[in-house]
Amino acid sequence: MAGLWFTEKQTENFGITMKVKRTLHTEKTDFQYLEMVETEEWGNMLLLDGMVMTTQRDEFVYHEMVAHVPLFTHPNPENVLVVGGGDGGVIREVLKHPNVKKATLVDIDGKVIEYSKKYLPEIASGLEDERVEVKVDDGFMHIAQSENEYDVIMVDSTEPVGPAVNLFTKGFYAGISKALKEDGIFVAQTDNPWFKADLIRKVQKDVKEIFPITRLYLANIPTYPSGLWSFTIGSKKYDPLAVPDEQFLDIETKYYTKEIHKAAFVLPKFVQDLTK
Repeated sequence: MAGLWFTEKQTENFGITMKVKRTLHTEKTDFQYLEMVETEEWGNMLLLDGMVMTTQRDEFVYHEMVAHVPLFTHPNPENVLVVGGGDGGVIREVLKHPNVKKATLVDIDGKVIEYSKKYLPEIASGLEDERVEVKVDDGFMHIAQSENEYDVIMVDSTEPVGPAVNLFTKGFYAGISKALKEDGIFVAQTDNPWFKADLIRKVQKDVKEIFPITRLYLANIPTYPSGLWSFTIGSKKYDPLAVPDEQFLDIETKYYTKEIHKAAFVLPKFVQDLTK
């Protein structure tokens, strides 16, 4: 792919294109087609089934917003689960929280973990930490077999195709509720409001039927479809918009701040409408 232009076709009529310096690795795993490429603009990039998963240049936005919003909302997140996220970026951010005693990563595809460690070492840096347990397993089944175990669950999945399709179902959210403790919180990436409005609307409806506090928040991630990305948070007790100032700790970030924490929930009108 060296010297060529890679295009992710994000809809039938729209895509994002970037110039590739060289291909680092390609492999058809047991679950998906994995590519690691070095790009001119974004550094090393992980692709799964032709979709951009993460890049060295903009990865911090997604990983910080998945991790820090729920972790600062919960007053004492000691036991954390990440479903998916084999690149390790969310785990790296989770470990910045001193209250976290254990972080479990469950990803169905061990090859994502293996090649992220090799080609995205700054993203995967937390996977060897003593507080982290890495399991190559089905996240859906792991949730189904867990009960009253986790303070916070983060669903860092691919888009709702292939091995991730079950991670966008009401049954999965019900399983998450069971796997969480009585004051638990979960967050999931829920794609973008420009092209996946129906998905966001459905997820919001399903989560609201299970969690008393359900909210949508946004971040800007330039290599993801449309650049505007959504996350759905479901909480049994704690409202992410009512976090006391003293609960925000001083940690090293590039995107997330306590001001961004609050501002991310201020939605454009067309996105607000998806939550009704």
